Amino acid sequence: MSSSAFFLFYDQLNTPFSCNTSDTDPQSLSTLGYFQTLPLEIFQMVLNYLPVKDISMLSMVSKSISNRLINYISTPSGNRRLLWQDFHNQELPGKREGSCILEHYKSLGLLFKRCTLLLPTKDRLKYMHRILSEVSCFKLIGCPRPLHCLGLQCYGVFLQILTAGWDELECHRVFNFLCELSNLPRKVQIVVSSKPGSARKLELRIRLYCRSVLLNHWIHRSDSAFWLTRILKPWPMVNQARLLYIIFGPVSSLDGHVVWQKMIEGPTDETSLKGLADAIKLLYDTEAREWTADDVISLVDELSVVPREWLMENNARLLILSGNNICFTFMASKAVNGRAMELARLVVFLALVCEKDLYCMDWAVKMMQKVCKVFGTPGERNYFLQCVENAFAHLIMDTLQAVLSGGRDEEDSSFLNLFHLVNAQANFHKEILYLAMRSNSV
Repeated sequence: MSSSAFFLFYDQLNTPFSCNTSDTDPQSLSTLGYFQTLPLEIFQMVLNYLPVKDISMLSMVSKSISNRLINYISTPSGNRRLLWQDFHNQELPGKREGSCILEHYKSLGLLFKRCTLLLPTKDRLKYMHRILSEVSCFKLIGCPRPLHCLGLQCYGVFLQILTAGWDELECHRVFNFLCELSNLPRKVQIVVSSKPGSARKLELRIRLYCRSVLLNHWIHRSDSAFWLTRILKPWPMVNQARLLYIIFGPVSSLDGHVVWQKMIEGPTDETSLKGLADAIKLLYDTEAREWTADDVISLVDELSVVPREWLMENNARLLILSGNNICFTFMASKAVNGRAMELARLVVFLALVCEKDLYCMDWAVKMMQKVCKVFGTPGERNYFLQCVENAFAHLIMDTLQAVLSGGRDEEDSSFLNLFHLVNAQANFHKEILYLAMRSNSV
């Protein structure tokens, strides 16, 4: 039965069958309308032929019908009809079949939202849990093949539709409810207090649960910031950095596990850092009201030693990807705290990343010029500029030494690094000369 045919049937049910007005007096009818003439079993059989979106619309007709629908969802037949569980035979998200099951759970979320509209938040969540609790793929540790499962994503879009428009207090209750069901805080405690990589499977589960259920499906940045804040804020800064890396850091293309040594062993690429940079920008945004600029800069600083101190080039690349405001604020904090030598090395690596990744070198020069204004005296500024030149010289000499000590019979990246570094220094100083000449000609 199509939805149009059903509503035609509904209209017919509401059309008087005889001229006996006492039987058809609207005041004598319950809020079920003429649906009260149908046995409950027949009513539920009709529902089996309706699309979920139409059942969702029907739930708004009256409280009595909504109650019947709530009961229908709880029945074995309603459960089988509505709770699709073929999460492993779908195409990847974005493909036709994967999108189909995700759209189904969006519609199901809207149905639950409308059916439970008059219930308190606590009761709405209890009802949701009672219906969904038997689906193992909706649990943090439930599916045996989490990387090939759409279960958590379906759960995420369901929750996003269900809770859309709820106020912050209600959303706090939702988060606490999910933490209680999944035991998320206890599992996070295990991974942030263990040696990185020692609980690889649990790290993967937490990453998938946080991203698929809590973070990925929001349209507005303020919503994403709210949920990311809920995940991070209960923990000390050092644990926040570890957790941020688990959720957004680089992972192996083979098994999906977090790659902890990626930032330590060698220069990485934009792809490995983009998730972290986007998360940092989200927390720095004005929408993230619970974070100050100092909080975010401290988090970036703490992140750069997870699990040990990163290569400076990877630090520089993360700052560039995080945007001008965060990059400047991070550098300015070092200038204010008298860390001129560390700041100078960072400027050199910003220039190196600009050279390697084909960014405009004048950006690095203008950033240095802007940072110079933070120093309180000309002497401090001149000392910083001297440190920049010394940092260039020392890094070139160190790279040259690596080239000279390398074997000629093997492919050595040191020579390529030297090539980029010399070009970076030349282009950096070229932009400084252009800037100086333009200033003198004014």
